[in-house]
Amino acid sequence: MFDLGWTELLVIGIVALIVVGPKDLPVLFRNVGRFVGKAKGMAREFSSAMHDAAEESGVRDVAKGLKTATNPVASAMDGVKDAARDLTDSVNPTKLDSTKYAPDSETGKLSAERAEKTKKIQAATARAAADRLKREAEEAQTKADQAEAALTSEAESNT
Repeated sequence: MFDLGWTELLVIGIVALIVVGPKDLPVLFRNVGRFVGKAKGMAREFSSAMHDAAEESGVRDVAKGLKTATNPVASAMDGVKDAARDLTDSVNPTKLDSTKYAPDSETGKLSAERAEKTKKIQAATARAAADRLKREAEEAQTKADQAEAALTSEAESNT
């Protein structure tokens, strides 16, 4: 905070000893300690209040948007991590259980909505994976057919 070294603290202690006197010095240090403790407590409370206000106002979403704009590769990796987390959550049904909240509450509505979106995302991901595997199999079959045709034509030209 003030970035005081040992030499500065020693000078302050000597000056305090001379000005206040040895009899009242422990009382002074105790009062200074209490003041510093109260100041740290107020700073901690202020910091947590600002953090809560930032959470409510959506600063984290804005920061995430800025991160995405400035570093698209990292944001893509975050998306992959989120997708992997969603897949692991789907294996553990207790994490997606929307029935543990009151259905009329905002949390219950959001939980049900998120569970529905998660199912849609998982279905779309499964379809995309199946399409990709089918396309790769077709490409592999096409290459194998081309290689076989090339070998056949080479064998015919050699004879």
